[in-house]
Amino acid sequence: METALETRDDSLDGILMARLARQRQHQRYRQRATTTGIGPRFQRAGRETLAFCSNDYLGLAGDPRLAEALADGARRFGTGGGASHLVCGHGEAHERLEQRLAQLTGYPRALLFSSGYQANLGVISTLLGRGDMALHDRLNHASLLDATRLAGARLERFTHRDAGDCGQRLATLAARRRTLVVSDGVFSMDGDVADLGQLAAQCERHRAWLMIDDAHGMGVLGEEGGGTRQAQGIAPDRIAATVGTLGKALGTQGAFVAGSETLIEALIQFSRPYIYTTSLSPALAWATLTSLDIVRDEPERRAHLSSLVRRFRHEVAGLSEFDLHLMSSDTPIQPLVVGPSWRRAPGERGGNEAAALALAAALQEAGLWCSAIRPPTVPEGTSRLRFTLSAAHTHDDLDRLSSVLFDAARRLSSKGPSA
Repeated sequence: METALETRDDSLDGILMARLARQRQHQRYRQRATTTGIGPRFQRAGRETLAFCSNDYLGLAGDPRLAEALADGARRFGTGGGASHLVCGHGEAHERLEQRLAQLTGYPRALLFSSGYQANLGVISTLLGRGDMALHDRLNHASLLDATRLAGARLERFTHRDAGDCGQRLATLAARRRTLVVSDGVFSMDGDVADLGQLAAQCERHRAWLMIDDAHGMGVLGEEGGGTRQAQGIAPDRIAATVGTLGKALGTQGAFVAGSETLIEALIQFSRPYIYTTSLSPALAWATLTSLDIVRDEPERRAHLSSLVRRFRHEVAGLSEFDLHLMSSDTPIQPLVVGPSWRRAPGERGGNEAAALALAAALQEAGLWCSAIRPPTVPEGTSRLRFTLSAAHTHDDLDRLSSVLFDAARRLSSKGPSA
């Protein structure tokens, strides 16, 4: 007679298949969708789909001027960097882009990375080591948390957007060698914004450093698109490091860190994600220069985007009747949280994940694309549709979205919410 130990599958595939089965059981199995065309109007599964889940906030990813600049950059410099920046991979396009990004953000210098994840890892692992402390906003992006753990630093969290709680926790850490306060500028799942002035004041009071990941603010916020710091009128020297990405509002790919001359030199010397990675494509760097020209010369894109945010919030506010609630956000990230009255499916965790999936499916059936966001990306019980607006959307697009949303809420709530 076989024992449980003898029948257990300890092979690699067996172990991973069990994990995948649990993921499916919990309705958290992620699947990719292959698209063709240019967003936000993609072709998906053979039909046109209007996307409301892209971070292409200014509609630049499909701008023909960037395509022309990319082709020109490839002809001038080739498509690949060929080596790391410290070998022979740092070219004219990279140098010019770093100078322009420093100007945009108001810092003395900027340094390019291949992704925002790498940039966050590069900064935190350079500034902190074992025995040091990183104090995070509770809703910070996963890459910031991972960077802290990989750096070997101790990780603690303060209450979301609560500078007072941040200060109280800093007061208890005064004896530690180094402390870095870390916060998103715009929070990617909630769309709200950190109070940088209050955080900077707490850091100054307690001799801590401040790092801001402004991936979702750069290009969107501020009179010139300079991000959250510019929008709030905070002097650059009050924030030790600002991280921004090129693949959201700027419409290309990659990331950068902006800061003092000393910080950038330290990253060049000590940041392993920078030192040991092939440089960003010079053609992409060249195309991003055109992105920055558009951000500077076409403020009407940000104005149109702001008008879309206001209209969307006005049009869908009535969904609260169906226990669907807009979170407080004036940014292009507009989360619609499924409330607690939606009935739980058998075995469902959190109470509203199945409802979020059903709403997303109803939108997809109508040719609209907005993914359901569920735990562990967001806390249990706060599953949502995370709508992201783009300057490439029109007011008619929003009217269509609003109509479909209300229709789906009426149909599904008659089956879903408990009496």
